[in-house]
Amino acid sequence: MRNLLSNLKISVPDIIYVKDPESSTLGKRIIENSILLIDNIGFEAFTFKKLGIKIGSNESSIYRYFENKHKLLLYLSSWYWAWLEYQMVFETYSIHDKKEKLEKAIDILCRTTKEDSNFSHINEIILNNIIINENSKSFLTKEVDQENKAGYFVIYKRLIARLSDMITEAAPNYTFASSLASTIIEGSLHQHFLKDHLPKMTDCNETTQPSSFFINLTINTLKL
Repeated sequence: MRNLLSNLKISVPDIIYVKDPESSTLGKRIIENSILLIDNIGFEAFTFKKLGIKIGSNESSIYRYFENKHKLLLYLSSWYWAWLEYQMVFETYSIHDKKEKLEKAIDILCRTTKEDSNFSHINEIILNNIIINENSKSFLTKEVDQENKAGYFVIYKRLIARLSDMITEAAPNYTFASSLASTIIEGSLHQHFLKDHLPKMTDCNETTQPSSFFINLTINTLKL
């Protein structure tokens, strides 16, 4: 899988950016350092001015790539979900048993993130921290309906649809496949947050990962 992924480009809907950050060295520096800065100070405190200082470039140069910081967050979240989708597709492709395939998919979507050396300018572990802490801010906005119609969330919706299809394949009579799929993915972020910050509110810890909980929940719910 790693060799295959090394030849693939993570594609993000072009409506999200003004200029593709993957097309230049500056663009990649913007992505790399925005991840580090958002993780360090949080999305609310993050500004293009602070990012410009960090990368030693004018604030105006960042606006040539992204209209605003909301669009940058949409880019980071879309990139992350596309990266996760590639992993799920490749690691489950050769699994024919439907229950085993579903369990593997849930494990991939909920497991603790490891850094992928195929993308040197993106630290996936730190990006995962941002997704856990900030992902909901990408769509809990007044403009969510408009942005949804424009296709801003197409990758995230596609990932949920893939998992929903696996649920339906394993349990054809189950009528809430999409609801369960989105609950698994969103719930995993929440459980990781609780594990790291409010540990008394979850049974997940360093030895019991959210993936174990959601596999158990899904298998028991579907009666597989």
